[in-house]
Formats: sequence, structure tokens, C-alpha cells
Amino acid sequence: MGRVIGIIAIKGGVGKTSAVSALGASMANDLNKKVLLIDANFSAPNLGLHVGLINPEITLHHVLDEKAKIQDAIIESGYGFDIIPGSIIYEKVNPVKLAEKLRDIRRKYDVILIDSSPNLNEELLATMIASDELLVVTTPDIVTLTATLKAIRLAKEKKTPISGIILNKVYDKNFELSIEDIEKSSGCEVIAVLPHEIQIVEALSKSVPSTLNENSASTTEYKKLAASLVGEKYKEKGWKAKLKKFLYRVPKQEVNRTILKEARLKGFVC
Repeated sequence: MGRVIGIIAIKGGVGKTSAVSALGASMANDLNKKVLLIDANFSAPNLGLHVGLINPEITLHHVLDEKAKIQDAIIESGYGFDIIPGSIIYEKVNPVKLAEKLRDIRRKYDVILIDSSPNLNEELLATMIASDELLVVTTPDIVTLTATLKAIRLAKEKKTPISGIILNKVYDKNFELSIEDIEKSSGCEVIAVLPHEIQIVEALSKSVPSTLNENSASTTEYKKLAASLVGEKYKEKGWKAKLKKFLYRVPKQEVNRTILKEARLKGFVC
């Protein structure tokens, strides 16, 4: 059975959808996994736009409205993974049906990544119910973290395991919340720290997952996280990577990813 990972955030603009496409592309191309991405942001779907899908004929909305089978909504993205997009304009559907529909296709994939709604409503709840585990995306500011804590609280109430926090758009400035602050407030481990880089915005403008572009600090971090999520280790290349091992202490998120990887190897969810 494929592992279903929901990626959630309770605030727009934190980079949740970019994280979904980046992780999916890395799992498929760097780790040779069979990967499916699903746009479960029913009210404002845009995962398809991230990979150049403008107006797909069959979407997840058709599936949940019983107008199509889920197998018919699967599209080859051209970037190594499959995708089920959403309809930009469509009538309201019942999102809770998502978990039921996924049962028919889980065996076809190693990993299914769900891009959730950024709103604290039944759409987000649908992702939590359908997922085996969750990743939470936030930025290191008090406003976003406050919203993030609401999502974490709901996930814990629904007993959906949270495998970690993706800390995105980090400037590495003193005014930002630290990893320690975020972990203490949320009760969850930070498993990736993504610097704010122009390469991510550039990849979005080209409708290409960022991890398929040249390596940067952020794309390398995504690749390391992708490997940990499937129980593997990402090997950095080049003399700079080797030098870092000798000159710098191991970052907290690196330690947390190692623990996550070991848990995967032992068959645990998180």
C-alpha cells in the first residue's frame, strides 16, 4: 500500500504547493519512486498550474461528484510523477469522500502526496482523514505560527500523526522565530529549513518543480527531506558538501531527518 502524506498549512503564501511539487519530483526522479500528487485544495486548486496543467478535462472534483472514476483523473505530469488536479471552476463537492476514493489506487504508488486546503474547514479535515501522516508547512513568524498551531491541534484531535514541520522562506535573521521556539510551541520536530531563494519563484514562473532545476540550498534541503520520508539517505555531491561535514555542526533539522529515516526503516509512520 502506498504511503499517503498530507501536506498542510493554515495560511496562504507559505509555499505549501511548491513543497508538494518539489518533494514529488525528487521522490520520482532522485529516488525512483512511483509518486502521485493530488490537489485537495477544493476551493482554490492550483497544483496543476505548478506543472503547466491549465484546464484538465477530468479532475478530482469530477471524481468526488461521482462523474468520473479516480483512475480516469490521473494525468502524467511529464516530470516523473502522476497528478490528479482540481477544477478551478466547479460546484461544491463532498471532500470527505477523498479517503474512500484513494483506496482504489493506493497499491499503484509508493507515495501519494496530498496538497491540502489552507483553510481550517472540512476541506482540510478531508486531507487529515485521507492521510497516513502529515507534514506542516510554516514560515518563521508569529502570525503564521499561530495559524499553524491551530492545524496541529486539529490533527492531534483527529489522531493523524504529524511527521514534522517544514520551515519555509527563512531569511536567517534574528527577528525570526528559531527552530527551538517553533518546536517548543508546536510539540513537533522541524525536519526541513528552506531559505528564501529566488530559484523557487523562478521555477514557479516556468511551471517546473524546483527540485528539477539546478541545485540550490533549498532544493538540496527538499531532496534530503524526500529521501528521509522514504527511508533513504540523500548523498550530497561535491567538495563543499564534504567540507561542511568537518567545519559545521549538524543542524537540528538534519538530526530530526535522520531519526525520521530510521523510523521509516523500522516500519514506523513517524
